[in-house]
Amino acid sequence: MLTIGKLHLKNWLIMAPMSGKTNLPFRLIVKKMGVGLVITEMISAVGLSRGQAKTHTYLDSHPAERPVAAQLFGSDPDTMAISARIVAERGMDIVDINMGCPAKKVVKTGSGAALMRDPKKVAKILSAVRESTSLPLTVKIRAGWSPEEANALVIARIIEDSGADGIFIHPRFATQGFSGKADWTLIAGIKRALKIPVIGNGDITEPSLALKMSSETSCDGVMIGRAALTNPWIFKQILEMEEEGSFNTPDLDERYRLIIEHYLLLIKYLGENRATNIMRGLLLLYTKGLPNRRFLKASISEIDGREKLISILNKYFGYIREEMVSEG
Repeated sequence: MLTIGKLHLKNWLIMAPMSGKTNLPFRLIVKKMGVGLVITEMISAVGLSRGQAKTHTYLDSHPAERPVAAQLFGSDPDTMAISARIVAERGMDIVDINMGCPAKKVVKTGSGAALMRDPKKVAKILSAVRESTSLPLTVKIRAGWSPEEANALVIARIIEDSGADGIFIHPRFATQGFSGKADWTLIAGIKRALKIPVIGNGDITEPSLALKMSSETSCDGVMIGRAALTNPWIFKQILEMEEEGSFNTPDLDERYRLIIEHYLLLIKYLGENRATNIMRGLLLLYTKGLPNRRFLKASISEIDGREKLISILNKYFGYIREEMVSEG
């Protein structure tokens, strides 16, 4: 079990926030797979504070996904404090602040990973947010802006001293993006230095690596991002491996059912047109490793709605089943 502030999670696994990916339907999917905490897509504090309707939809939630954290990005302390209050009013369970996003459109506003270059502003933002809400407060950081500005430990200590209840650390520099290898020794170092929970993130591509990170760094929890897009079952598999030493992989029917379930959830919450556009991209992720994906790639451009998507999906999975029978 992992405790962040006064919030007790059922386990130590966390779904990383990803723009355009961790919307409500996907969070509901991974919650069913056993993840302990889900986090919204990154939300603009400016948009929330100005009452922008589209921005507020990122706080839409469902009881089945609880507990859920709302991740904010911004660079103005007062604006961040106002947004944190809105997050609390909307019934979220945790306020999370992004200080690790390396995207140009984010850092050019002084937000995300750019904040790691300004420790004084980090302290001001966290102080303002901490005073604005009693919700558990967490922060996501990177190793620093660049190897020449490797100040993760300095920022981590500011985060703890400012009253935050937990820290997520992705041990790559902002200048790296997602290239290179995550330096897990940095997670271990920050864990040794802090008293608040430290959650590691980076290069967890299969279940065994989550257990390896936990063992090597003594981190309190593990956050998983991109791997869950192709394998939402990874959280269930990690828990199985922790308890039994092995894990199950989804068969063809289970994979098919998940795709349909996710698509129907997308339609329910986002409408058929938007759901179809999102699922066209997800199909190639969900079928990674399956045979004859050339057929699927060639057919994706034909998908214009529910009927066509399900028809193509049925043809594709039908082909695979026929191949399995003939080979058997």
